[in-house]
Amino acid sequence: MEDTLDVSTKYVCKSDKFNFQITMNKVSLIVFCLTLTNIVLAQYVSHNHIPDTTVVINNDPNDPRVEFANTITGEDIKAHLSILASDEYEGRETGEDGNNKAADYIADQFKGMGLAPTGLENTYFQPVVFSSTGWKDTELFVGETKYKHLWDYLAYPGAFESIKNYEESEILFLGYGIDDPVYSDYRGKMVKGKTIMIYNGEPNKGGVNFITGNSTPSVWGNNTTKKLELAKSKGVEMVYIVNNDIKAFLMENRKYLIGSSLQLGDIREQSQNLMPHAYISTTMAEEMIGKNKRKVSKAVAKMSKKGKSKSIKLPTTVTGSYENYINLLEGQNVLGFVEGTDLKDEVIVVSAHYDHLGKRNKDIFNGADDNGSGTSTVLDIASAFQQAKLADKGPRRSILFLLVTGEEKGLLGSQWYAENPTVPLENIVANVNVDMIGRIDTEHDHDNYIYVIGSDRISTDLHKINEQMNDQYIQMELDYTYNSEEDPNRYYYRSDHYNFAERGIPAIFYFSGVHEDYHRPTDTVEKILFDKVERTGRLIFQTTWELANRDQRIKVDVDSKP
Repeated sequence: MEDTLDVSTKYVCKSDKFNFQITMNKVSLIVFCLTLTNIVLAQYVSHNHIPDTTVVINNDPNDPRVEFANTITGEDIKAHLSILASDEYEGRETGEDGNNKAADYIADQFKGMGLAPTGLENTYFQPVVFSSTGWKDTELFVGETKYKHLWDYLAYPGAFESIKNYEESEILFLGYGIDDPVYSDYRGKMVKGKTIMIYNGEPNKGGVNFITGNSTPSVWGNNTTKKLELAKSKGVEMVYIVNNDIKAFLMENRKYLIGSSLQLGDIREQSQNLMPHAYISTTMAEEMIGKNKRKVSKAVAKMSKKGKSKSIKLPTTVTGSYENYINLLEGQNVLGFVEGTDLKDEVIVVSAHYDHLGKRNKDIFNGADDNGSGTSTVLDIASAFQQAKLADKGPRRSILFLLVTGEEKGLLGSQWYAENPTVPLENIVANVNVDMIGRIDTEHDHDNYIYVIGSDRISTDLHKINEQMNDQYIQMELDYTYNSEEDPNRYYYRSDHYNFAERGIPAIFYFSGVHEDYHRPTDTVEKILFDKVERTGRLIFQTTWELANRDQRIKVDVDSKP
C-alpha cells in the first residue's frame, strides 16, 4: 500500500479529492431522500457485516464456481510468495532489477497458465515510463545567513532545470502574483527579468474575495501553477512563494521532496519550460524583506481592505544553487487476459501491485504482505479462471489480471494504465483490487475478517454482490471501518483501485490492515497467515465470478462526488 497521499502541485502528482459531509435534521433528511430517483447521494457504510451463519455454505464440488474456487490454496499462494518476497528480488523497488525480476516471474506464470498476452507487441508487458528526480546539491543564502533546504525553504527537483551560482541583489514583492480584470498585482509593474516574492491565495475582506465578490475562491485561489505560468509569461526569472506552514507542506509532499522520487512520463522537456520557484518560510521571507517590513505590512493591509495592489522593491542579497537531476527509468505493468464468451467485450479488472520499497543499505524490504500477498493471490485466482475456461466453463465477461508497478511511488502504474488502457475504460465493469491481505491488525483478535473499502461508493450492486458471495460461500467478517468518509487514514485514496474509481468505474478494495511490520524489513513470508489468505482469495474469486457471469452489468447508481 502507498505510504502517503498525493497532495501536491501539478509537477509532481495529481491533486487529491476533498469530501464534505451534509448535515441536516431528520425531517429535512427524509424530504431530501424522497427526492432522489436514479442517483443515490452517498453516505458510505462503515459498520461491520457479520455473516449470516444460518445460511449453509455452498461446498458442492459439482458447482463449477466451487470447484474452481477450491483450486485457490494457501499452499499455491505460499509457493508464489516465497519467490516474490525472497531476498533475490531485493524488495521489488520500481525501476530496479528486483522489480524487473518480479515482472518476468509474473509474466512467466501467466504464460504457463495459458492466459492471453495483451501487452506491447503481443507480450504480457505494458511499459511504463518514469522520470526519477532528485537534488545533487541545493543551498540558499540571504546575506550571510545560510538557510536549510526542507526546513526553511523547499523546491521540487523536477520542477525546473538546474541553476548554478544563483545570485540576486533585489527581489520585488508582488502581493499574490495575480493578474485579473478585477484585481491585478502586475498592472503597471515592470517585472521582466526580475525575481518576485508572492503569497499563496488571494486578497479578501472579511472572508469575501475581491475577485469573485463572495466567499467562493476565484480561479487564482491557491492555484500556484496558474501564478507560475503567468509569471513566466511576464518574463519573471524566479518566484519565491511564502508558505505559512512550511513543515506541514513538507509532510504532505515528503515523498517528492526527500530523496529521489518518480513521476510518470518523460518530464525533461516539461521541466525546461517551467518557472524556477521555491517555497520559503515566513522566517526566510522576513529576512528578505528586511527593513521594508512596515511597508510590506501596509501594502498587504491595503490589498485586503481595498483590493489595491502595491509592489515593493526589496534590496537583499540572495545567493546559492539549485542543482538537480532527471533520469529516465522504465518499468512495466504485467497483464494477463482471460477472454469471455457471449459478453466478452465487457471486462472485469482484477489488480494488485507487485512493487515494494527495495533496499536501504543492507536492509531488504521484502514486502511479503505489502503486496506480495495480493500479487500471489491474484496469480492463483487467474489460474482458477483459466482452468475454468479450459474446461469450457469460463466467464461470460472477460477478465484482465493487472499486476502494476509504481504503487509505492504514488499509484503510478495504475494511473498509467488508466491513462493508457488496453481496453476502453467504458467497457470496464468493475475493478477488484487486492492489497495486503496476509496478516491481522491490532483491531482484531481473530483472522476471519477482511476490510472492504469502496464497494458501495459507486455501485450498490457491487456492495451487495460481495456480501451475498461472502454469506453463501465463505462467511468472513466484512469490516467497513476504513470505508468511512471520515477515515483519517484515507485508505480509499491509497491503493490502485482509486485510479479506476476516480474515473467512475465501480471498485472494491480488499485489505487486512496495517501491522507492526508494515513498510519494514521484517515484513517477511513466515509471518503470513496462509489460511486467511486462502479464504480471502476464494471470496475475491466468488465476487469476481459473479461480476463476470451475471446477466446484467452492475449499475453505477451512486453519486461518488457529493
